[in-house]
Amino acid sequence: MPCHAATVPSVALFMAEGDAPVTDSKNVDDMSAEEEIEMLTEAEVKKMKRASNLRNQNGVEYAPWMNISREDEAKIKQVMKERTEARRKRQVEEQTVSGSLLVDSQAQELSGGGLRTKIIDGEVEIEWATSSEANTQGFIIKRRAARTEEFETIASFEDWGPLASRGPDGGEYRFLDTTVSPGGWVYRITEREVSGAENDICQALVEIETDEEKRNTVIATAAIGTLVLGIVAAGLLVDPNGGY
Repeated sequence: MPCHAATVPSVALFMAEGDAPVTDSKNVDDMSAEEEIEMLTEAEVKKMKRASNLRNQNGVEYAPWMNISREDEAKIKQVMKERTEARRKRQVEEQTVSGSLLVDSQAQELSGGGLRTKIIDGEVEIEWATSSEANTQGFIIKRRAARTEEFETIASFEDWGPLASRGPDGGEYRFLDTTVSPGGWVYRITEREVSGAENDICQALVEIETDEEKRNTVIATAAIGTLVLGIVAAGLLVDPNGGY
């Protein structure tokens, strides 16, 4: 039996006035974080409102329960804030550095030396590995606040033995930063050679939330999930057979 494309029922939809797509002539990289968050929030809210204002040809709303409250907008804004921070985090990681990172920003992953991070009860555990340390004395761990330029040394092979070189074949290293506070922080690992030359080998940015931010994140994520389920439900009302 020959196959035929499924026929989707035709439904007349009427959108609320003023629901034009959000556009901005300003490049997102030229915006402040607050401007970018506001732009993303406005776009998301308008998308949700479009879903809530779907009507059939008789003018009946498909999903009247999806009207967006001010509280919902605040939760959406929190999610957009996280997205903005994630995008800017990637930019921070791509900043110009010295050593192998300057030659190739992906060298850390290709060599197995990428910096891995884990937040444990507000403290940051960092871990990295090397495959060769032919002329290495040891490693230096540096840290700076996000969107600043000056690194400070928080640990060195000169005063903490576990950071000394493991030998020509390399090894794995781990360090727990117990002095960090909430906010964004960039960690960088620098190799010190026997000659005294220094080589930046890997770095990563870590975002540590306050307790209040953690609570808001959980609430905002749950709110977005509920709205998404509402959109799916609205779609089923429009076409209960899913196009079949």
